[in-house]
Amino acid sequence: MVTPSVFAASALKPEISGQVNLEYRQFFQTGEDGQDNGQPSIVFQPEFYWDFKDQNSSITFTPFYRYDEMDSERSHFDIRELFYLNYWGDYELRAGINKVFWGVTEAEHLVDVINQIDYVEAIDGEDKLGQPMIQLTAIKDWGVAEFYLLPYFRERTFAGEDGRLRTIVPIDTDHPQYESSAEQHHIDFATRYTKTLGDWDLGLSYLQGTDREPYLNAVGSTIIPYYAQMKHVGLSLQGTKGSWLWKLEASYKDSYQTYTSTDSGFEYTVVGVGDSVYDLGLLSEYLYDSRGPSSLAIGQNDLFAAVRLSFNDQASSQILFGMTQDLDNSDIRLYKLEASTRLSNSLSLNIDAWASSNHTPTDSLYSIRYDDFIKATLEYYF
Repeated sequence: MVTPSVFAASALKPEISGQVNLEYRQFFQTGEDGQDNGQPSIVFQPEFYWDFKDQNSSITFTPFYRYDEMDSERSHFDIRELFYLNYWGDYELRAGINKVFWGVTEAEHLVDVINQIDYVEAIDGEDKLGQPMIQLTAIKDWGVAEFYLLPYFRERTFAGEDGRLRTIVPIDTDHPQYESSAEQHHIDFATRYTKTLGDWDLGLSYLQGTDREPYLNAVGSTIIPYYAQMKHVGLSLQGTKGSWLWKLEASYKDSYQTYTSTDSGFEYTVVGVGDSVYDLGLLSEYLYDSRGPSSLAIGQNDLFAAVRLSFNDQASSQILFGMTQDLDNSDIRLYKLEASTRLSNSLSLNIDAWASSNHTPTDSLYSIRYDDFIKATLEYYF
């Protein structure tokens, strides 16, 4: 048994790591309201880790800060992680603020609903805010069961009036509306079960609480986010068959609207393409949303296709280029490019680009038709 004095002494010596990112986004056109084309910013994200091995426990603290020259709303601080972990036998208990990822597909993450999207970071939904939670995990022969108590809700972030990649009318994040009278203090709960069955990984999830996706209501000359209550059921399935990777995410949501969504497809890898050391991945996914083309749903009847080239070098260099085509409107399509390489053991370079073709005012992404950009990020790890 570790005495409190020993515990306190060890707590003074955390393992410290993290990263500092220098980022620059160059837009190809002036914004809808004349916003600038250049957007520099800097990110500081350290990580502090205390390991109390004698007590089978640890503490992780990961703060996040971005300063953005253009958009004051994109300059923000968040605690991505601040949680206590204790493990014994087949069980793990986490309490605090944490990030949880559920999902297997590339184009959309329909079942990844625990954490709120940090929308000022990127509109692809990959960046998430820290979520207060108590998480109990049971790791058994029959599968892994996870139980979540979520005592506080995080509102989605949005670009400000001077920012890019925003709605035509800026969203008023200071006056959100809620279906629940408890507002942000509504207590949500969730559970997930995962199991490996031969070549297949199965995931079943359920969340009941505040909808992470706000409904955007026009009130006078402003847009007010409305957070309804929801019941969300998720299914993920991934199978590995030789060079094939089959993927499926499906969800049913009972909220302000009730609908189903799916994202299904595959990734096929050509190893040593052309007798080289390179690997070529071919990806394709079909996205469906039962709300149909008259709604503001993203991916309601779309086809995503991409190629990923892995160089298999010491720098772990790779490039992905993809396109999403709306099958109901031939003039609506999205393009994305993701490239990364290590310059040294502590320095990496990422190049990302986003472009769209959109002439349909009723489409949810019509407001960003002038926001095609290329982004360079220099990441320093310590």
